[in-house]
Amino acid sequence: MQTKSLLSLLALASVPLASADNGNEKGSGKSCSHKGLDWYAKKAGLKYFGAATDSPGQRERAGLEAAYPKYDEIMWKSGEFGQTTPTNGQKWLFTEPTQGTFNFTEGDIVASLAHQHHKLLRCHALVWHSQLAPWVDSSSANWTKDELRSIIISHITNVMTHYKGQCYAWDVVNEAFNEDGTYRESVFSTVLGGDEFIELAFKTASELDPKAKLYYNDYNLESPSAKTEAVRKLVRQLQSKKIRIDGVGLQAHLTAESRPTLDEHIAAIEGFAELGVEVALTELDVRLAMPANATNLAQQKEAYKNAVGACVQVEGCIGVTIWDFYDPFSWVPAVFPGEGAALLWFDDFSRHPAYEGVVEALTNKTQGHNGKGPRGAKRWVA
Repeated sequence: MQTKSLLSLLALASVPLASADNGNEKGSGKSCSHKGLDWYAKKAGLKYFGAATDSPGQRERAGLEAAYPKYDEIMWKSGEFGQTTPTNGQKWLFTEPTQGTFNFTEGDIVASLAHQHHKLLRCHALVWHSQLAPWVDSSSANWTKDELRSIIISHITNVMTHYKGQCYAWDVVNEAFNEDGTYRESVFSTVLGGDEFIELAFKTASELDPKAKLYYNDYNLESPSAKTEAVRKLVRQLQSKKIRIDGVGLQAHLTAESRPTLDEHIAAIEGFAELGVEVALTELDVRLAMPANATNLAQQKEAYKNAVGACVQVEGCIGVTIWDFYDPFSWVPAVFPGEGAALLWFDDFSRHPAYEGVVEALTNKTQGHNGKGPRGAKRWVA
């Protein structure tokens, strides 16, 4: 939705081949030996193809203990992913559970694994109305403007200082807008106003880690809308005030049955890229009405192919992160009852047909309104 020095990108030649047990497309009988998604992404001109992950304690599921070794093999050693994001461990609820008391245990687990396995790290998320420590959002707090400003500055300063040099990018502010383009009601917008708290967050972040890219991150930005226009306005507003913003994250939590078209994706990405900021798909998943069947899996494949294909085609889109890769660890079933199977690996570690849709998108088998493939180039050649 919706975590040690700065990692340099892997050279293309050094990206390992995926191991022979990464799973097959279900029922395909295809050989398992193949290059990973990150390899294809770099070949197509992206910086990375990644997957978010949690620390083992946060992804515990009864009866799934036997799956952990296979999961870790695909996540860290297969070559499928060149980047990761801590799904939960760097959020305010975990990093500052009580005022002035910081705990980086959960975020450090994923950050350390990313460093150990040479994965680029996107860090997530500094200021967000959800998964906020209760002391911040308490109805009895009655913060003054000065108090809440100090709280925001203290939180960002402590968290970014701890992770300084480790993060390719930070999601500085997450999900601040409603669908109609107005500011979402939160303790931050209520006390300070939307403009002020966002400007304060980005200004503070820009002073703490000059090498980390600073992103605004939100969902439902994948096709032109009132919300995308509001975020475009925000980017221009920060730029006009000389407050650094380097990127916009399109979360891309999609539904198979009502997916954006390829051209809608391209238009949205181009709308941000033309402002001179990076664009990334930061939390991509495509949920289905359960049970999964041939029809909705085909729709899901098209949705993944459209999203990834659009990123490949627009120069300003630099990478794709899926929001975990293994269906049992997805957030979707808990939040959307009756929906699931949103990722690229099924419970038995066989791959969704959508995996092949992603490969097709990364190997120039999509074509948008400009009639061009990846980065406007000729067909990708192996």
